Amino acid sequence: MSEFLSFFLEIIKLTVPGLLVFFTTYYLLRQYLSGQLALKQSESRQSQQQTTIPLRLQAYERLSLFCERISLPNLLLRVRKDGMTVADLKLSLILAIQMEYEHNITQQVYVSQQLWQIIKIARDNTAGFVSAIAENLDHKADGRELAGLILRHLANEDTTGLDTALMAVGKEAGALLG
Repeated sequence: MSEFLSFFLEIIKLTVPGLLVFFTTYYLLRQYLSGQLALKQSESRQSQQQTTIPLRLQAYERLSLFCERISLPNLLLRVRKDGMTVADLKLSLILAIQMEYEHNITQQVYVSQQLWQIIKIARDNTAGFVSAIAENLDHKADGRELAGLILRHLANEDTTGLDTALMAVGKEAGALLG
């Protein structure tokens, strides 16, 4: 029995230091590897930000330009031609708004969901504004009547949906930069 006890004690004397070395090494290696993983993730995030920040800024620029391009005074300058009827001008304005929107639809990938909803509401409000004013006119009348009425109504408005959208774009872009 004493031989067995002595053999057992020898095994414990050899095993305990080995286990201590093993667990110490395991702990240190685990700490080192988790630190390396955190460093790689940080580098990856930083690299990704260096790539996405310019793309996001470009999206904000394009959405600002979109708002300017679908503002009704600017649209009227580009779209209205002599000889257009109210119906022709209304259709041309709404089509131009939709084409501008479709041209910039991919920008939603780079901006917040909330900002994109504001952009869509501004687009819908602008098209709805044109439709509402055109409803009160004879569709075969000269398009200058519609253009004049749109400009008079806009002169009485303090802010439009496009103004709100432009402010939202500026606010989100400013938050991105700091």
